[in-house]
Amino acid sequence: PEPNRLEEKGLLNVTATANVNVNVNVDVIDLDDYGDGDEVFDVIDPDALAIVPVPEENQITNVETPYRRKPPARSAELVRVTNLEVEDERYFRELVRKTRMLFDSLWIHYTLEDDIRRKSGGLNARTVRSRCDMKVASLMRDRGLWLNQDKRFVGPIPGINVGDVFCFRMELCVLGLHGQIQAGIDYLSSKLSSNGEPIATSVIVSGGYEDDDDQGDVIVYTGHGGQDKNSKVQVVNQRLEGGNLGMERSMHHGVEVRVVRGFKYKGIVGDKIYVYDGIYKIEEYWFDVGRSGFGVYKFKLVRMEGQPEMGSAILKFAASIRADPLAARPVGYVSLDMSRNKEQVPVFLFNDIDDNHEPMNFDYQATTIFPPFVYHNARNGDGCGCVDGCTPDCVCAKKNGGECGYDLNGRILRGKPLIFECGPLCSCPPNCWNRVSQKGVKHRLEVFRSMETGWGVRSLDLIQAGSFICEYTGVVLTRDQARVFTMNGEDSLVYPNRFGERWAEWGDFSQVDSEYVRASYPSIPPLEFAIDVSKMRNVACYMSHSPMPNVFVQLVMYDHSHIGFPHLMLFAMENIPPMRELSLDYGAADEWTEKLAIYMLAIILIKADNYSNKFAAQFPAATSSTK
Repeated sequence: PEPNRLEEKGLLNVTATANVNVNVNVDVIDLDDYGDGDEVFDVIDPDALAIVPVPEENQITNVETPYRRKPPARSAELVRVTNLEVEDERYFRELVRKTRMLFDSLWIHYTLEDDIRRKSGGLNARTVRSRCDMKVASLMRDRGLWLNQDKRFVGPIPGINVGDVFCFRMELCVLGLHGQIQAGIDYLSSKLSSNGEPIATSVIVSGGYEDDDDQGDVIVYTGHGGQDKNSKVQVVNQRLEGGNLGMERSMHHGVEVRVVRGFKYKGIVGDKIYVYDGIYKIEEYWFDVGRSGFGVYKFKLVRMEGQPEMGSAILKFAASIRADPLAARPVGYVSLDMSRNKEQVPVFLFNDIDDNHEPMNFDYQATTIFPPFVYHNARNGDGCGCVDGCTPDCVCAKKNGGECGYDLNGRILRGKPLIFECGPLCSCPPNCWNRVSQKGVKHRLEVFRSMETGWGVRSLDLIQAGSFICEYTGVVLTRDQARVFTMNGEDSLVYPNRFGERWAEWGDFSQVDSEYVRASYPSIPPLEFAIDVSKMRNVACYMSHSPMPNVFVQLVMYDHSHIGFPHLMLFAMENIPPMRELSLDYGAADEWTEKLAIYMLAIILIKADNYSNKFAAQFPAATSSTK
């Protein structure tokens, strides 16, 4: 249903149709317009086949879901999006973000179920972890939640940005970014094509073929087929069929392909990630003898101009900063640890714009300072008696409504009004899985000077969806203290009750479970305190406001029992790539032309005259037709 919004505005160019009626005023472009369509293909391998319909490979099977219906086949209609307006950019980005949040939070739940069964002996410890990503994808497909199935996009897909990072190939299928579960070339088969020719739409470059040559903007991509399944060595000649023929036909018709790069990344499940790097033109192809002595097809892909920097290049640059920051960026560092060893990992301060060093003038505060009376009854509560870590039926789990707040890897299960972590009265060890936010910062964060917001925050590490980032700290003032403070003309207060309730979006399973109810327990009274950041603050204080944030605030209790004064803990709403700015919903109306930021001593609303330009760069509109 999502392309209907584009059809109503006439923003879809139909590249090829297969018995599909389009009731909008769009340019219909038949592939035959790009060539005669009847020419003889130059097949160098004498054993190669002609145009042969190739079925979809490795479909999802044997995944149990509450109910199952046969999902509709992928559309045979190729379309290209042109001239998206800002409101459309926002709509599709939000659609993609919500789909990804659902995928990630479901995956965390499935993974926790497996881990608990394995921990309790229900699963053999040697059993290979089940493919929870496959389970999630199957469930979402059965519910009709896969995106872009009724249209096949050529070029950029609305709502997916260059540089977006994915931890599972199945997620690419769910979003329609790459429709093959295993094959590196996604294409419209000749059986479905309107003129009987296969058309390639995307490729995954992951070094799976020994003859690949990836230089970033230029790729020599090896066609598929002919490999030994175990050694990955070429053992027979490739043929110009299926995806290989689709690549040749896309080159012939001038149809660009999306490029997703896959590579190893430590600390991630499966140790591999996928990064969308934009669109490429196929400039030429040839048949060559590969390293193993067998014939392979090679395709030269050249990145199209006018796109944001490749996400894979940014990841490599961030890795060089982590290894040696001064060698990677000799100019711009104000401090290599503005926390002054108060965090477990250093917090960088970078400014290559001007001479402003204001963040160094504040006392870095790693944890929130509460009024003394908050701790008066700290010893009157109850704690769990767990020895090896909390169990699902312990006291702390009951406080959270019968479940712990996190999985065994510290990722938040679902947002709640309040989460109780284990505290000083609990018997469990410091590494208990219900002690997450109190352990402090684990990702290498950087405060940087920003032309748009004064200051901003980004990470040098990939932050996975659901992961803890940091606390929002300062000095807590009661309502009366805050009133006196503001009467004296001070304007450096942050009001926790004004943050958008974005926690409710994380773990919202209403689309897959008709009986799902938004978490309302543990309940918490209205927050009537403020946080003073005029003299003491931490890295979170420099996060910018966004109407589509990638970070949310989760209220957490652990070191006292005064429920009216929780900690403000920040978690990732999505996979946040290195060097991408972290943003919060401060709850301010901005109408897409304003952005809230901490600047020097106060939180101020800055009119961003160039916000539209930044928005266009962050959410690139699709290019015009290649005709």
